[in-house]
Amino acid sequence: MLILAVSAAVAGVWAAAFPMSFYHDFPAPGRHWVSTLGPYSEHLVRDVGALYLALLVLSVWAWRRPTPEALRVTGGAWLIFNAIHFLWHMLHLEMFPPIDKVGHAAALGGVLALSIVLLLPDRVTPRGGRDHQ
Repeated sequence: MLILAVSAAVAGVWAAAFPMSFYHDFPAPGRHWVSTLGPYSEHLVRDVGALYLALLVLSVWAWRRPTPEALRVTGGAWLIFNAIHFLWHMLHLEMFPPIDKVGHAAALGGVLALSIVLLLPDRVTPRGGRDHQ
């Protein structure tokens, strides 16, 4: 949960507060993952930031109140976003150098996997209690 929240905070604050920098420098200076994909749109970049900030709020709330239902709803919200985001990027890698293709797959695949983990059923711990992930 915290890894998803941190990723949402970084992308969300960066895109919402500094859209031109996000467009030119995401995920790090010299990588250009966003600007390679088309012309700049301040509106679109700030909307992406807002989406990530909304997921941040949901993630922090679920982290603070980790009921099975909260974790699954949060996982479901992240899964919808991450599955579509991952698929789109995997189908549009042709313009990137190999290192960035691997970076896209690893970064987006990692958060997609974390989304799925949040949807897994509760596990019973050896002491008979519940493990809420």
